Formats: sequence, structure tokens, C-alpha cells
Amino acid sequence: MRDDLINVYNDAPAIFETIRSEIDKVVVGQKKVIEQILVGILAGGHILLESNPGLGKTLLIKTIAQTTGLDFSRIQCTPDLMPADITGTTIIEDVDGTKEFRFEQGPIFANIVLADEINRASPRTQSAMLEAMQEKQVTVGKNTYKLDEPFFILATQNPIEMEGTFPLPEAQLDRFLLKVYIDYPSLEEEYKIAEMYTGHQVPTVSRVVTKRELLSLQQLTRDIPISDDLKMAAIKIVVATRSWDGVEYGVSPRASIGLTLAAKARAFLQGRDYVSREDLDIMAYPILRHRIILSFESERKGVTTDQVISDILKGV
Repeated sequence: MRDDLINVYNDAPAIFETIRSEIDKVVVGQKKVIEQILVGILAGGHILLESNPGLGKTLLIKTIAQTTGLDFSRIQCTPDLMPADITGTTIIEDVDGTKEFRFEQGPIFANIVLADEINRASPRTQSAMLEAMQEKQVTVGKNTYKLDEPFFILATQNPIEMEGTFPLPEAQLDRFLLKVYIDYPSLEEEYKIAEMYTGHQVPTVSRVVTKRELLSLQQLTRDIPISDDLKMAAIKIVVATRSWDGVEYGVSPRASIGLTLAAKARAFLQGRDYVSREDLDIMAYPILRHRIILSFESERKGVTTDQVISDILKGV
């Protein structure tokens, strides 16, 4: 291991603790949600956040971008949003009396891209993000432009107000590493929120980590060892979804990769240099819940994907 990686590895526990402390200045509670988002960032994956309106999805994403010192952009998805509004477009400029083409970058050219209410964008516009999510590049016309590393799309959607929305296709859902649910705060947490945001002083955060350090942390995440038994357990969990009662379609091998990598990232966040079965069990929910397609009978009975995942974890 290189000396610079060793230094970052030794500093990692302090870095993670400081990031959490900075986020706590602005976001009250939601410890599990924050952990899962940090897992996604360490694993280098995209994240889909779902909650009712007003629970701080946008605030949380902006705060994490500020603490990590990454370039941030926001796309407010609407039905009339066009692909060029995301990727950018080629414009003609008059330079010294001659016409020249210049590519004007869109908001996708950032380290953290917030796609707010992504299910309000049309399928054509949603598909414009596919290449960026998978290949981390954008093709406009005959030219291909690489996106700066690290690159994450953190998308939000509301489970209510579904009129006029376009559900994400399975191919695009599969490219999100995690689907994270944000629940309502407790009574004490809501009191603290009201107290924090009704005064004159608006809480702010500071940058904790540099872009280079974050890239090193991502590399170190992949170096966390996982035993063959746990690796096989992760694969068995994924394979079980393909024949489980009440599941119409199981998940792809991309979920096996995601579950193994997310378990490594969680172990790293917890200050461990090994993966435990607890890491697999906890990360199975955000890894699998948006990839499993339930049968009509299961949906009719009100069965949720989280219930199916719970049963699979007990059975494997």
C-alpha cells in the first residue's frame, strides 16, 4: 500500500467522525440514512432517496456535498425537461469573424448531482442520465466527454403525488446502488428541528475532506477483506431472490457486486478492517429493495419488498 493511502487509512476514523459531526450541525437525526449515503459514496455508487415531501432530502444531499468539498449541481426534474438541459449542448460562437462550435456543459458535469424528483422527468430525459450513471461519460453528437471523478447521482422521489410522474424503468433502477428510505423524525428530533430553524442563526458546515482524500477512501474501501463464506452468503442472498415465493423477477449479478462492496464500505465506516454478517444483513435492504419485482399476488396482499428481503435473510 502506498504511503499516501496508509496516511489516509490511519486518518479515516477521524475523517468519518468529523463528517458525521458536521452533518449533525444541519441535519437532525437520520443516523441510519446518513450512514447509508456515506456507504454509497465510499462504494462509488448512485443513490435513490425516497420520502414524503419536507423531510430534508435536498438539504441532506447539499450538506454532504459541502462537507466533502465536491462540486455540486441540482437538476429540478419536470415533464418538459429536455436531455440537453442535463448533458449540455453545442453552441455556435463568433470568434474573429469565423463561426466555431463550442460545447456548453450541462449540470451533469459535477461531482455530486442532485436529480430532484427524478420520476417527474420524461423517459427520454431519464435515459439521458443512463450513460453518465454507468460509463461516467456523456456523448453529445459525435463527441464523448468524460465526467470528473468522483461522480455520483443522488436522486429523490416522493411516494405520493404520483400524478404526472414517469416511474423509473428497471434498467435505470438497477444502476442505483442503494435505495434509501427517509422516515419522519421523532418528537424530540422535530422539536430540535423547529428550534434550530426558527432563529436568526442558520447552521452551516465546513469542508472536512478533499477530493483526493475521498478518492483514496474509495480505493481503500475496495481493499477491505471479506471472507469467502461471507462472499458466498452475499451471492446466495441475491440468487434466492430469483426463485423466492411471491417474487416475479429477482435481481441481477450487479446486486451481488453492490452488496459485497456496500458491506465493505459499512465495515470501513464502522472502523473495522473486516466484513461481518451484520454488514451484509443491514445493507441487503437498500441494495435489493428497488431491484426486486413482486408478483401481482404479493402486491395484492400488501407484501413489501422489505418483508421479502427479511424472509430471505432468515432463510439463507
